[in-house]
Amino acid sequence: MSRRNLQQGKSAANEATETDLPGSQRIDKWLWHVRLVKTRTAAAALVSEGKVRVNGARVDKPGYAIKPGETLTVVLRSGVRILKVVGFAERRGDADAAALLMEDLTPPKPVVTPTGQASGSLQREAGSGRPTKRDRRLIDRLKGQN
Repeated sequence: MSRRNLQQGKSAANEATETDLPGSQRIDKWLWHVRLVKTRTAAAALVSEGKVRVNGARVDKPGYAIKPGETLTVVLRSGVRILKVVGFAERRGDADAAALLMEDLTPPKPVVTPTGQASGSLQREAGSGRPTKRDRRLIDRLKGQN
């Protein structure tokens, strides 16, 4: 350790790293702060497995420094999420605080009706009764099944 570090009370391990730069934060810490994962260890594992991309480039180091304005693509069990980094937090807060740190760019999923069909699909008017054989054939033809 240098004499200057001893005088300032710093050790060589505590000197500023790339992720300590103002306006940046470790990617695993940010994923944990925005509540995409339950633990920081799970966030680090997600990054190490290659399931996170920053501006389209795969990141495999949990210590990668992200900056505001960068776009993250994260593969989760529930699907792919596209997030824009808006800010950082020093501590993990509640869901409302987490929402302020990111902008969700994920396209909305199609709404599924109770019958299991996507909204906007062909549906009969309520109360029109059961389709006839001719109606069924027309419906099949419109759906491209025949």
